[in-house]
Amino acid sequence: MHTLASLSQVPDQTGRTVIVTGAGSGIGRAAAAALAARGARLVLAVRDQDKGRAAAASMTGQVEVRPLDLGSLASIRDFAAGVDGPVDVLVNNAGTMTDSLHHTADGFELQLGVNHLGPFALTNLLLDRITGRVVSVSSAAYRSAQIDFDDLQWERRPYAPFGAYGQSKLATLLFTTELQRRLNLAGSSVTATAAHPGWASTGFRITSGNRLLDTLAAAVTPLLAHGPEGGALPTLLAAVGDVPAGSLAGPSRFGGVRGPATAGGTSAAATDPDAAARLWDVSERLTGTRFPLTRAVPTPDPSEV
Repeated sequence: MHTLASLSQVPDQTGRTVIVTGAGSGIGRAAAAALAARGARLVLAVRDQDKGRAAAASMTGQVEVRPLDLGSLASIRDFAAGVDGPVDVLVNNAGTMTDSLHHTADGFELQLGVNHLGPFALTNLLLDRITGRVVSVSSAAYRSAQIDFDDLQWERRPYAPFGAYGQSKLATLLFTTELQRRLNLAGSSVTATAAHPGWASTGFRITSGNRLLDTLAAAVTPLLAHGPEGGALPTLLAAVGDVPAGSLAGPSRFGGVRGPATAGGTSAAATDPDAAARLWDVSERLTGTRFPLTRAVPTPDPSEV
């Protein structure tokens, strides 16, 4: 499956375990429901337990709800410690957007913390139990973003909400790039992929910091955007489709805004090996988590011994 045009095309997932963060609403809920309907065992990792239980009640199959706040490293560690079996797919879907400077429980700038550092920590803490894929949800906003390593947390420069959001989503793709490199070195069969939903009307409010722009976006989104199910197609393709490691799945029409999901490459900035390695090192220091797999040692060729 190289493209995905509808939820009905998702292949059978019987016997597989999938964790989806932020699955209480939006594209996370739509993706989780599609996978559960095809036989997967779903773990909805959500901050709002009432919303999570309501989402689970609307789904068929084996679905459970567990608490996870990606703005808290303590919550992330507690969640990871409670996962005691193999996980076929981890979908790092949860994200946030804000119109002013806020911080996580650990003091990280909120958008970087929830959109990148939290998923980074969660993935490293679960990676020894993941057997298939790590899918990370980014945004087309990454295209105009850059990583400011000198002021990653917006401590010295004026806070730009949309700039911070774009930086966090570019970080998501650099994380995918470096994660795949490390998985390859470790000889792991796990693959890292990414997805972006295009323009999706999910209740996720665009907050750029510009009131006029935000009002305009809110007015036209219901008219031009696709719904949660359409927005979930790239995530599902990245999770269960025949797509290359390190690829980015997204809508294929109208410049990547909507339409059937297909997988392709990303920008040079999103795959810059030096930036990806540097961001990984910084993220390890900030979160106190590390890549848990050891590098594979090649088996000597007997003819050369």
